[in-house]
Amino acid sequence: MPPDDKETSTMVRSDGTYASLPLKKDTISITIAQTRVNGVDGKNPAKDIKNNLDYMLECIDIAQGYGGRSDLICFHEFPIVGFSNWSREDHYRIAIEVPGPETEEIGKKCQDYGCYIVFGTYAKDPDWPDHILHLMVLMDPDGNVIAKHWKQRNVRGLFPGSEQYTSAIYDVYDRFIEMYGQDAVIPVAKTDIGNIAMSAVQFEPELFRCMAFKGAEIICRVATGGFEYEDMRLTSYHNSLYTLIANNSVNTGKRNPGFFDDAAYGGPGRSAIFGPRGVELAKAGAFETKISASIPMQAFRDKHRIPDLHLKLYQPVFDQYQERYDSGMYLEQLPQSKQEAYQRFLENARWVHYW
Repeated sequence: MPPDDKETSTMVRSDGTYASLPLKKDTISITIAQTRVNGVDGKNPAKDIKNNLDYMLECIDIAQGYGGRSDLICFHEFPIVGFSNWSREDHYRIAIEVPGPETEEIGKKCQDYGCYIVFGTYAKDPDWPDHILHLMVLMDPDGNVIAKHWKQRNVRGLFPGSEQYTSAIYDVYDRFIEMYGQDAVIPVAKTDIGNIAMSAVQFEPELFRCMAFKGAEIICRVATGGFEYEDMRLTSYHNSLYTLIANNSVNTGKRNPGFFDDAAYGGPGRSAIFGPRGVELAKAGAFETKISASIPMQAFRDKHRIPDLHLKLYQPVFDQYQERYDSGMYLEQLPQSKQEAYQRFLENARWVHYW
């Protein structure tokens, strides 16, 4: 059931502070495990999913096996199901359930090491039949899934002649609000190592500003194939918080089907950790690796406030702005291919398109 109006009405405090839980320690260690991405066989995904899961579990052991234990490990967008050019039917087949058998196994590692783990995945949900969800998942040291953050929106106009048919919040907005409430659109998980927000969205700084307004202290961002470095760094620079970007590594040996290793937006690798004001605390190369940083979370929290935005200057412009296309395009009928999703987008777009 969605929360009551009182919870929704207090999403942002008026005094610059934000809700949080007591920290279990003053300083925490955060880690990015930059690993390869392997798209599973959409016709028979079980074997490949198991192989990917087993490898992810091994990488958790590796990440915790040297350089000190980490309180939080962040993986990239698709460590379990990978990424490939599936048909929609195959794509739905490879989507996992959260919670499910895979998270149960990851949860055991959380218990073994007393850590939180973040990762992305394609998922299915019985409350959303036939929809393919793009989730960010947060698991706690007790092995439980404590947060499932839907991708808020898919980028449009990036792939010539095709669009994503996965269901982001914007694509099912009205029903999402009815089921989960307004607060769940841009969620922040309160934990004993800090307030954590997660997202696979790129190129939308307003989203991360809203996370900061709602008290995010650590934003875990993920990518597959590439990202714009400054898009990630400026999340910390403009909002004075910690940002993790976890990308996949180069695939040594067998190339992942569906895209080049040297893709757009810089290609694989370059995972990074940024501190307040955009200071680079750690950065990876192109290959599989672990990068880590220590965060003085209690000292940070003692002085931290939400962003100081002079909204009155900008509100009249936002009030006149019209989205390129309306929300809820996937509520009545789901597109069955990327090409059909593209046509749906063209039919609903109010802007003149240039592609």
